[in-house]
Amino acid sequence: MEPSRLGVASRAALSEGGDLARNIAAFAPRSAQQDLSVAIADAFESRSTLLAEAGTGTGKTFAYLVPALLSGLKTIVSTGTRALQDQLYHRDLPRVRDALGIGLKTALLKGRANYLCKYRTEQAKGEPRFTSREYAAQFQRIVSWAGRTRAGDLAELDALPEDSPLLPMVTSTAENCLGSECPMYADCFVVQARQRAQAADLVVVNHHLLLADLALKQEGFGEILPGAQAFVVDEAHQLPELASQFFGEAISARPLVELARDALAECKTVTGALATVQVPARDLEQAVRGLRAAMDDLPVRATRRRAAELPAVEAAFDELEQALRAMQNALDSLRAAAPGFDSCHARAKDFETKLKRWRGAPVPRPVQEEAEYDDFSPPPREPVVSAEADETADAGQDAEAPAAPDTSVLWYELTARGFRLARTPLDVAGPLAEHRERSRAAWVFTSATLAVGGHFQHYAQKLGLAEPTTLLAPSPFDWAQQALLYLPPGLPDPAVRHYNESLVDKLRPILEASGGRAFVLFASHRALRETAELLRGGPWPLFVQGEAPRHVLLERFRASGNGVLLGAASFREGVDVAGEALSVVVIDKLPFAAPDDPVFEARLDAIKRGGGNPFRDEQLPQAVIALKQGAGRLIRSETDRGVLVLCDPRLLSKSYGKTFLDSLPPLPRTRRIEDVADFFSGRPVVLESASASSSDDDDYYR
Repeated sequence: MEPSRLGVASRAALSEGGDLARNIAAFAPRSAQQDLSVAIADAFESRSTLLAEAGTGTGKTFAYLVPALLSGLKTIVSTGTRALQDQLYHRDLPRVRDALGIGLKTALLKGRANYLCKYRTEQAKGEPRFTSREYAAQFQRIVSWAGRTRAGDLAELDALPEDSPLLPMVTSTAENCLGSECPMYADCFVVQARQRAQAADLVVVNHHLLLADLALKQEGFGEILPGAQAFVVDEAHQLPELASQFFGEAISARPLVELARDALAECKTVTGALATVQVPARDLEQAVRGLRAAMDDLPVRATRRRAAELPAVEAAFDELEQALRAMQNALDSLRAAAPGFDSCHARAKDFETKLKRWRGAPVPRPVQEEAEYDDFSPPPREPVVSAEADETADAGQDAEAPAAPDTSVLWYELTARGFRLARTPLDVAGPLAEHRERSRAAWVFTSATLAVGGHFQHYAQKLGLAEPTTLLAPSPFDWAQQALLYLPPGLPDPAVRHYNESLVDKLRPILEASGGRAFVLFASHRALRETAELLRGGPWPLFVQGEAPRHVLLERFRASGNGVLLGAASFREGVDVAGEALSVVVIDKLPFAAPDDPVFEARLDAIKRGGGNPFRDEQLPQAVIALKQGAGRLIRSETDRGVLVLCDPRLLSKSYGKTFLDSLPPLPRTRRIEDVADFFSGRPVVLESASASSSDDDDYYR
């Protein structure tokens, strides 16, 4: 098919002698990048949908920015995190826009929790809420900054931690925002950011904001959405899981406590109000704390049914409902006195409704008996992923017809001092497809990890896409020269108790060959902690997740030159360490999702009830994508060199191992530690042939 006019222009801009090569010093033309850009341009022109996996180093950001800027269409670009959003808007977008010589208006838009709320900051002044001098000093710095900032974006405050308890005091939520009734509405940073986005040709958002508005949570983006003609979703592999959060609902401890404190804060402006509000506010805080204390005897994460088994927990839920009702009654007579009281009354009513809905909805009957699984592995009796096996399984089902699949799961999660009660839909394909169709826009979903074994069916099904256009844009790296895949021989099954000790025995010679410079990524925090104890006192600086904030660990790791960093799932993506500081990535086990996740369990049950194969349709694809994310940390540039170490022996012993290997880049493979040593010493690596290897290793040398 002939490329569109926009496709031709996009390829020209990215080619040798094109606008980007002439105007960006470090730019190097890449054929895969040009192919990706043409496919994106064609989707823009035809208002169609494209799924595109772009291997690391392809340059996908420039590949979608070029057609987006050349098209003139109102375009929304959504990224995975706020950090990536800032990088895209402040670094990548200006470079491409200037290189093309296009003066389109652009805007950065975040959720309201990222912007200072002048009204709530004013309310917090003089409040006796600061638990230390440090917090009081931080608050004064915020107040000082508030007087000079133009955008009100809290990212400008480098010294403010993301989890600072001050943030809820100086920002608004969709629930507590007073909207147009706010006395400071004319100077509202959220309103100003929204106005800039409405006037812009290209708007950079993040997935949380995009999904909040698709789910009609109205974070300040809903008015812009209908006018968009093209959407680009970068880091798109995150979207289905995030969507399940936003198309559900939740109630948690902190907003409940904030409601009580906000109601008290409003009393400063209304004479006599404190006498009415003080007792209900105190009772609400006590009810929240009482519920958390009652839930202490429950598992950290489980279903609504599990929570209902303890009478003390149900009694605590009753007390919380009563406290919310009492708060509404107290605020009812004050609603006309101040907009803040009216807002607090509406929040109390909304919280009570959500709590009743969470408690009163029917609890689904579990389908499978509970079983003990090894750490994050598939069930022992995993299905064989063949058509014949599926037919046999169908024939062996109970004669009784299966129940209709539940549309959502009710569950809770406990933190150190709080809780979250959630309703999560099991399938978001329907609502996502509905919003996509309603937009009549072009949609481009791109990431380095979308395909499983070269196919997009799993991700397409999650998005509700029947026959989308797809593209695999390969990485431009020279894998034969830059990388090596090492599969240590002799490791036991990951379920055995001494697996970590065996893994460390295999790990030491690898680290000796590389001189440290390694990420070791774990499927569980327990395995991470055990390995940390076994490696302490070694010749390499050890950096362990949980012992410092992630960005601090990464800075120390880079600076060490020979460090070993132990991390869990959060280090599998969004971490970029180019150069010699990171030369080895070790993955301890295939990253199958935790079997104790109530949402994941319910999703597997729903697939089984619908006649599907839970392992083939959900567990395996999810684990493959997670493995690809971890492996992607290794080679980040054309000059990087490194060894990927996959320790899990199931890659050989199980039939599904081939799916994992087929999903990785074409790395040379070995099972000899001597080859790893040769790789790092600069000696030629001569890999064994298929005929020289043992029969169970044949797949690695074909």
